[in-house]
Amino acid sequence: MTSRRRAPSANGPKTPARQILPDSPPPQQSPLTSPEELKITVSSSKWLKVLSLSSLLLLPYAYLLFFHLKIDAEIKRSILINAALSFAGFLFTLRLIPVASRYVIRRNLFGFDINKKGTPQGKIKVPESLGIVVGIVFLVVAILFQHFNFTSDSLWLVEYNAALASICFMILLGFVDDVLDVPWRVKLVLPFIAALPLLMAYAGHTTVVIPKPLIPYVGLEVLDLGWIYKLYMVLLTVFCTNSINIHAGINGLEVGQTVVIASAILIHNVMQIGAATDNSENQQAHAFSIYLVQPLLATSLALLSYNWYPSSVFVGDTYTYFAGMTMAVVGILGHYSETLIIFFIPQVLNFILSLPQLAKIIPCPRHRLPSFDPQTGLLTGTWDGTLVNFSLKFCGSMSEQSLCIFLLALQAIACGFCFLLRWLLAGWYK
Repeated sequence: MTSRRRAPSANGPKTPARQILPDSPPPQQSPLTSPEELKITVSSSKWLKVLSLSSLLLLPYAYLLFFHLKIDAEIKRSILINAALSFAGFLFTLRLIPVASRYVIRRNLFGFDINKKGTPQGKIKVPESLGIVVGIVFLVVAILFQHFNFTSDSLWLVEYNAALASICFMILLGFVDDVLDVPWRVKLVLPFIAALPLLMAYAGHTTVVIPKPLIPYVGLEVLDLGWIYKLYMVLLTVFCTNSINIHAGINGLEVGQTVVIASAILIHNVMQIGAATDNSENQQAHAFSIYLVQPLLATSLALLSYNWYPSSVFVGDTYTYFAGMTMAVVGILGHYSETLIIFFIPQVLNFILSLPQLAKIIPCPRHRLPSFDPQTGLLTGTWDGTLVNFSLKFCGSMSEQSLCIFLLALQAIACGFCFLLRWLLAGWYK
């Protein structure tokens, strides 16, 4: 969360150049005022933390893919090609973020870290909206992958392109939000607009499987919801995009929660592919999900290298909308939206806590952040309704980095609970 300063309008009134008298001292310029002097690098400590997190999350996926499960050779080949392109996207994102940072600073698209106010770090101009880099690289990787996996008559090609169109639309609208800072009532409408390509191209089923304990009461095993199902699709995209956007405010949280959820999605997808007995539509749907989530995870890890505490860049609404829309799209087209919602349990809790302020029942400040003590460097929870503040109230004051690790651990526990729940209910619930 940032306190943002805007670039002056290119068509606005121009002020005359200030004349400096000969005996007056030259004006002092901040070392970060000049974009050419901006140096953004990833420290070795950040590399170690990001590498540890990625290894912890990706090792189970790699083990299931290569050793534990029997995956169809053709699907495994496509997954590995996608992984190679995703790794290239990771490297490109690492390289492009410092370049893009100089450009956004030049356009005065920067912010100050409010959670470091009163310290030297709180006075540094931090480049804003670097999620645009991640979104662009993701789209390039996803489009290039079509050459290796789809033909002109592929059954999934239309929905794949519709998914990319919705994601691209959301990236654009997110960047517009970063630049224009649109109000909340407009933010709620943006995912409706971005979901239109997906809704228009969706040709999948609109049915839901009735849980086995309810079949005697409903009298049906499968219920066709028709247009209600498409309404549910739209509402899911609205929730996913905005839930990541409001569960934010500390360095690394927005990208970190995306990395954890994306890793859980990959594990779930590969487990479902391995459980399928033949090359069924369900198997293809989960492979489709992997083709979009691997580039999301790779590019997000690159961004996390710069956004981890202390953050060198801010991700902006561009990233949170992009990440939320991508996960909503794969949940819908992969037909596991129920599982996705359980992965989002912390976001659901944060939304419930935020609802009174979002609905204007109680006053809602612009930044619902914890209180920072520059003397101790610790954050203290306020009475604003967010999971961040609730965690601080429950656990006590802690540093920003420790708070982020705690919240990401909570996210991982929620994902683990989802897998446990699916295992316990297997064969009984559905």
